[in-house]
Amino acid sequence: MSKPLVTVVVITKNEEDNIAECLESAKWADEIVLVDDDSSDKTREIAAKYTNKIFQRKMENEGRHRNWAYSQANNDWVISLDADERITPELAAEVTELLKGAPEYKAYTIPRRNYIGKYWLRYGGEYPAAQTKMFLKNEFKYEEAEVHPRAFMKGDCGHLKGDIIHYSHKDIADYLKSLNSHTTLEAKKWVLSGRKMSLGHAVWRALDRCFYRRLLRKQAYKDGIYGLTVAFFSGVYQIVSYLKYREMLMNKERG
Repeated sequence: MSKPLVTVVVITKNEEDNIAECLESAKWADEIVLVDDDSSDKTREIAAKYTNKIFQRKMENEGRHRNWAYSQANNDWVISLDADERITPELAAEVTELLKGAPEYKAYTIPRRNYIGKYWLRYGGEYPAAQTKMFLKNEFKYEEAEVHPRAFMKGDCGHLKGDIIHYSHKDIADYLKSLNSHTTLEAKKWVLSGRKMSLGHAVWRALDRCFYRRLLRKQAYKDGIYGLTVAFFSGVYQIVSYLKYREMLMNKERG
């Protein structure tokens, strides 16, 4: 039985603990492409058991890196998968059936189940939290930004029902480590783009994201202590990003 003509593209950096399960979930696809950012562990060695299309390339910024990775696919259709993500059998079957015909859209969103450790976050906007993960490679591009790059595509997206499982954080310590890293990149993005950010606006964004969006509208409290923690730190994210932004501006002015 022939495999569906779709390429699963995975970007890695020291992912030896994740990569085998990730690529195992993608074996049903016609092609797997892995682009590795100079890993010092066994990521590439493990990946070689699943694909011979492995590229080493230093990441300049996330958007540019992803666009280059997608361009290495032989197939027109691409599924973008991170090393901490897994394609469910239900999603694999849905994509296989879709590609037997002529898909109506040029891109499709896919729901993700986000986990902290073994806990699946179902509320607070964490599920389905669909992202555009499957697309025609020549119709979809990312902004060349270091963090949270925007996607550009003409036309509407379709929506798939099968999930991607996202083991986003091993535990709370890993979650906080990620928050520290992403707030630095967020602040850097604001500085490089010339964006003006005030303390008042940062506080408003913090309250909006923590209380209104996550706790009130999206009921994060239903996820118990994990939901309350994620809601709280979604607000902290805005304040810490602002503080780092101010420090970067001050350092820039000092020369």
